[in-house]
Amino acid sequence: MTEDLPRPRRILIKLSGEALLGDAACGIDPDVLARLAGDVADCARAGTEVALVLGGGNIFRGAGLAARGMDRVTGDHMGMLATVMNALAMQDALERVGVPARVMSALSIEQVCEDYVRSRAVRHLEKGRVVIFAAGTGNPFFTTDSAASLRAVEIGADLMIKATMVDGIYSADPKHHPDAERYPRITYDRALRERLGVMDLTAIVLCRDNGIPLRVMSIFEPGALKRVAAGEDIGSLVEPGHEQ
Repeated sequence: MTEDLPRPRRILIKLSGEALLGDAACGIDPDVLARLAGDVADCARAGTEVALVLGGGNIFRGAGLAARGMDRVTGDHMGMLATVMNALAMQDALERVGVPARVMSALSIEQVCEDYVRSRAVRHLEKGRVVIFAAGTGNPFFTTDSAASLRAVEIGADLMIKATMVDGIYSADPKHHPDAERYPRITYDRALRERLGVMDLTAIVLCRDNGIPLRVMSIFEPGALKRVAAGEDIGSLVEPGHEQ
């Protein structure tokens, strides 16, 4: 058991769109959304400044249709709009439990949410509002993992959390390889060298070069987000530094 990290002041949580599915084939499961919003609200109420990035794969995957002939830029823009829909749903769920939230989009959609402006996002965080970053980076060919890492760097996050379907980082997919080794703590350089699939390469390099630790954990463990935000050692930690 490794020692816990210092409690972070400001965190960015990356949630996949698939986390919102529940048992549905597509869309948003209201019960799952409410549970996730409750976990995020617990972090905010404990005094942590919380930012979110949600994927859009539960609604639309631009890369998938691009592989079947759709123009990639068009597909990626459609995927960005899917993340806006998820962000608005999360904002609604948070505000229904009494936690103020703001959606900030990298694409200008002034009728439904704010444009992303870094200084304004930081002010929202300082005032105790959860900030939900939507529409990725606003550019095609970049994943929401890369957008999450970029926003984490821009807002000066002390920790990035990737909440996934598994409880950490493994040497191989544990669903298909039951004997896969689980890594409680590794460096970014090792994650890159062994191609562990933690995030895409751009996202990993952004975090590594800017000294932001990454916690990979299961989204299914009740209360885990609040415990991680409090500095508890849950899941796997990817951190800057060199192998001993």
